[in-house]
Amino acid sequence: MISAFTGTQIRAAEQPLLDIGEGAVLMQRAAHGLANAVVREFRSEGRRVYGSSVTVLAGKGNNGGDGLFAAAMLARRGMRTTAVLTAGFAHPDAMAAFRASGGRVHVLNGDNAEELAVLSASADVVIDAILGTGARGGLSGPAAELIAALQELKPDLVVACDTPSGVDADTGEVHWPVLTARMTVVFGGVMAGLMADPGEGYAGRVLLVPIGIEDHLPAPLLRRLSVRDLAAVLPEPVRRAQKYTRGVVGVVAGSERYTGAAALSVEAAAASGAGMVRYLGPEVVARHVLGRTPEAIWEPAEPGRVQAWLLGPGLVGAEQLKRARDVLAAASGAGQPAVVDAGALGLLPERCPPNWILTPHAGELANLLGRGEVRFTREDVESRPLHFVRMAAEHTGAVVLLKGATTLVASPSGGVFSQSEGCPWMSTAGSGDVLGGILGALAAAFAESGLDDDGPFAALGIATDERWAAVAAAAASIHGMAGSTASAGGPLTASDIARAVPDVLRILQEYRAG
Repeated sequence: MISAFTGTQIRAAEQPLLDIGEGAVLMQRAAHGLANAVVREFRSEGRRVYGSSVTVLAGKGNNGGDGLFAAAMLARRGMRTTAVLTAGFAHPDAMAAFRASGGRVHVLNGDNAEELAVLSASADVVIDAILGTGARGGLSGPAAELIAALQELKPDLVVACDTPSGVDADTGEVHWPVLTARMTVVFGGVMAGLMADPGEGYAGRVLLVPIGIEDHLPAPLLRRLSVRDLAAVLPEPVRRAQKYTRGVVGVVAGSERYTGAAALSVEAAAASGAGMVRYLGPEVVARHVLGRTPEAIWEPAEPGRVQAWLLGPGLVGAEQLKRARDVLAAASGAGQPAVVDAGALGLLPERCPPNWILTPHAGELANLLGRGEVRFTREDVESRPLHFVRMAAEHTGAVVLLKGATTLVASPSGGVFSQSEGCPWMSTAGSGDVLGGILGALAAAFAESGLDDDGPFAALGIATDERWAAVAAAAASIHGMAGSTASAGGPLTASDIARAVPDVLRILQEYRAG
């Protein structure tokens, strides 16, 4: 599992070592890791290090110091080094080491930003070491002009030190301009802002370099389940399993206009390992649902035994809304988990049970939070999704899964999971309905098997009040993996995603067995 922290947490973890005079050692470790990351990147591409060029964009703080010391180390490997000082000066010891290694220095001012941008873009690698974890806000003045010009020039290889300058290390909020990195090298711990949009989109691949502060780090703000974690937690039927022990999902979805939403939700739930799927909806929709998933059961009136519910995809019309409203009331009274999406989000009570999982996109989340005096927009949510998903979980009392290129899942207790296995081709109609079906199946399985302290999530160190969020994160990950598998780099439909789910689950089971 990948853990991510705020910049404040990482700086606090550094403090005990700084107090005993180890600051210079920490910087050397960081610089060594940064330099080695550049060398490995070159070698992975079959490029020679000797004779290549590197330009460091160096700020005045420790971040700039890390970059300058790394450049001095790269100079000893035969690289031609240049530094652009964005504040007119830089860390004195690092500056001395850089000059001693033969590096050239340019000082940025109000007249030469464009010239230095062209110079920097011509280097084989650009190291962005202007702003670090403690920075708030973005670049301004000549530094902003330099980065804006560089972003247009698109350097071949950009490596960010700690965080791309202008990306908030705590929240992922982006303060334009920002130079998109192919790789971001972090020290001691990953920053939460690099695992949440929009910041993750600028960070590229994140490489963690241990520097000796790891034992001082507190509980993380954000976590990401790995393939190993997913394989460990996925429910697997035992020898004497039967459909009720596998989990029964009740689905209230679709309408005469949106029959596909119901069909995709039910198909995905069945493909994700549910023991049974019961569909509640109009007969005309049920015919379409059963045509795709004949294993499902149509319940025209009162449903039979159900362990978890999925409500909302494609839900319109008074009859379907009444069904969903009645089911929500019954689920609340029975303590059953419910996945609430799309059309059912407007039916939520003021306070939800903690085992309900809400699955809005950014616009729906803005509406969900805008019921009071304060109004939010989709743009507000998209600019600070980590902030707003945590706010929504606290506000509703439910787990909130915010869909996006990076899917964030927040528990009411404050913990957050971040999953990013999908691909851009998944932004297609019905993709969210498939996610709902996957999540409904997992919710039913875990409602039956329980999320006790002897279960797989507990073995991963996930606290009791965060386990339903972990279930939602697992579903988001499976959904993303299925989409990437089905796409193979090209267009796909939601039906393709649903059909790929069994293959993903099979691969995860084989991973666990092997």
